[in-house]
Amino acid sequence: MTKNYFLVIIIALCASINSSAQYSSQNIYFVGHWYNPLQPPEATYGIKYNSVWGWVDTADSFKEYAILGSGLGTHIIDISTPTNPVEIDFVAGRRSGCVWREYKTYGKYLYAISDDAVPNSFQIIDLSYLPDSVHVVHDDTTIFERAHTLFIDGDKLYIGSAKEHIPGGIFSMAVYSLANPELPTLLRALNQDDPSITWVHDMLVRNDTVYASCGNQGMYFYKYNVGANNFTTLNSLTSYVDQGYNHSSALTPNSHTLVFCDEVPANKTVKILDVTDITNVNMLDTVKSNQGATAHNPYLWGTDRAVIAYYQDGLQIFDISNPSNVIKTGFFDTDTLHGLNDGFPTSFTYHGAWGAYIDLPSGLFLVGDMQNGLYVLDATFALGIHENAVTENNISVFPNPTSNNFSISIKMIQSDDLLVELFDISGKKIFAKTETIGAGNTTKSIHLDQYESGMYILKITGNDIHFSSKVIKK
Repeated sequence: MTKNYFLVIIIALCASINSSAQYSSQNIYFVGHWYNPLQPPEATYGIKYNSVWGWVDTADSFKEYAILGSGLGTHIIDISTPTNPVEIDFVAGRRSGCVWREYKTYGKYLYAISDDAVPNSFQIIDLSYLPDSVHVVHDDTTIFERAHTLFIDGDKLYIGSAKEHIPGGIFSMAVYSLANPELPTLLRALNQDDPSITWVHDMLVRNDTVYASCGNQGMYFYKYNVGANNFTTLNSLTSYVDQGYNHSSALTPNSHTLVFCDEVPANKTVKILDVTDITNVNMLDTVKSNQGATAHNPYLWGTDRAVIAYYQDGLQIFDISNPSNVIKTGFFDTDTLHGLNDGFPTSFTYHGAWGAYIDLPSGLFLVGDMQNGLYVLDATFALGIHENAVTENNISVFPNPTSNNFSISIKMIQSDDLLVELFDISGKKIFAKTETIGAGNTTKSIHLDQYESGMYILKITGNDIHFSSKVIKK
């Protein structure tokens, strides 16, 4: 799917003007919104919506979908026209009025969990039939019944605070094999190797290294040893500045910097941790949003932008490239209940952004707001990606999308040294070359044969040129 970048920016700017009376923002632009005005709030906190995820149908021109949890179940939303998101299917949960739902995808499969009381179930949903429908291939308690969070690393599914349907069947954390994606099989429970940990609220896993947020017990680092099928403890962080309930974390692509949130009590700082040597971690800095709201879920866009979903404060983006001088580069406040309790005694806390999804090929961000549903946002400027029109020097990229390589056509008024860089969706630089380009027309080719399908960012920098473009490999 070819994306006209400038058209999207114009649409986003126009939409932001129309929505400016309702939402405060900086460098992040409103693109689209979806919610069901009849969606009932759950009875305890007044929450209507919760977690958000994204899925791309690589078999259908990289068509993009949002997955949004609610008290009733799972909403599948077509965002191929991002200014007009449309719900095209819905999967009801085993129970209604749920506070928690969380999601991850593995190929064509969506894994959906909830940690609300019984009756409940673990659901596996086949998305490959979209846009017509989705197929539920598992909705049962036979694998496990409830869980708080989940994460997928390679072909392994990690579950935080898993509850089996049998009485007392609780795992602080467990890992399952996805050799059969429709029937995950239990490999190991953390309790078997570290019974001291009673609760893993969330975990991030990379190459079998586990960064476990263990609530009031702090953060623990484990290695899942595939051959031995066990967990070994690498380190722990049980006492740190402005400590609270260790909720969730995000890791830079180079595995050097970890950002984590403490959910309660309210107004805790976001922590930035050096984990280059996981056996000797160091706190680099802390950061807060301006309003002192509750940081709920963090994400990292490349190595220098922390994206935080905040209760009461929407989406906040920080430049963390210099941890001693963290700078907010943008925000979009989805919360429309500032100062209102809406009849629920705790809703002063539980309103605003639950989570975000920032890995769509289009570059658009998804935010799930607890009362207002799904937001589609353009955070390009807050991320520092400025796709500037070149007036005297003309640059174009073709074909885009491409199957294996693309060309850059450069029309120069005068000779210049140009730095050409290519980044993957995580922000990792995969190509860099400096060339002297003479006056006149020049065409250069970049091969993508060795790279996976997806979105890449091309940047070209010279004395008077600051050019960037999104490149899609089919």
